Amino acid sequence: METVTKLTNDLVASYAQFGGINHLDGKNLPSKRAITAITQDLLRLLFPGFFDEKLIHSSEIKVKTAALLDSVFGELEDEIRKSLEYQPPDGLKKKDITAEAHKLTTEFLGGLPCLREVLQTDVEAAFNGDPAAASKEEIIVSYPFIEAISVQRLAHELYRKNIALIPRIMSEWAHARTGMDLHPGAKIGTHFFVDHCTGTVVGETAIIGNHVKMYHGVTLGAKSTAAGQLLRGKKRHPTIEDNVTIYPGATILGGETIIGAGSTIGGNVFIMDSVQPNSLVIYDGLDMRVLEKQKNTALDFQI
Repeated sequence: METVTKLTNDLVASYAQFGGINHLDGKNLPSKRAITAITQDLLRLLFPGFFDEKLIHSSEIKVKTAALLDSVFGELEDEIRKSLEYQPPDGLKKKDITAEAHKLTTEFLGGLPCLREVLQTDVEAAFNGDPAAASKEEIIVSYPFIEAISVQRLAHELYRKNIALIPRIMSEWAHARTGMDLHPGAKIGTHFFVDHCTGTVVGETAIIGNHVKMYHGVTLGAKSTAAGQLLRGKKRHPTIEDNVTIYPGATILGGETIIGAGSTIGGNVFIMDSVQPNSLVIYDGLDMRVLEKQKNTALDFQI
């Protein structure tokens, strides 16, 4: 007992000494455990029958969806309320937080049908872009990319509503599961696919167009974060236009960097300047070269 008492006293003393990593007597923060459970239930709502242990029959889909939605609504509303209490938007009064949490939850869940429409394009892009895929069912149940992009798209909607903490908790849960780091702030178009997934990083202010295909180990990052918080809110990450393919290990940096539509970025290149549309950027072992792609020529490096 004396040992436990001493250990307790030492640990509590460290709480006083290193207060910067305590959260005591403050606002009740959103629960990581609760948000993880909510995220898993949201995946069940987005892909009915794929993330459930038992088969769902069409005759019972309405009843089961209503029950799950009711559960998610209450739990998510509670976590959003905590988020608003922790970091209320400008002009939001304390007495209005509960009503605002209810409104935001309603709006967010009301957007799930539109989100499903976009996710269907991602599944199609994955199937059409990967000859190893036997079926779309295989992609949904086994490809880590689907979890990563689904959670990013969910978190992005909460991010757009200026809800603190929850989007990052969601996206970091997906990051830990899939090895793919997609910031909830990134704007990602339709028909997106990342093959192999692992090690790909997309920063907060990145913009990705439609029909973009990327591979493992790609980084869409900032040129420098040395200025720290002074960079908050500034465009720090690149823009990738439509119909671009980016091969493994490519690093593309900078908020002013634009990869023009129809371009192909080869593996292991390092880019800090914009690339004109329909360019081929390759590393030939000595230097990086930017070539103009020939019209009507398919360029596909099999991975």
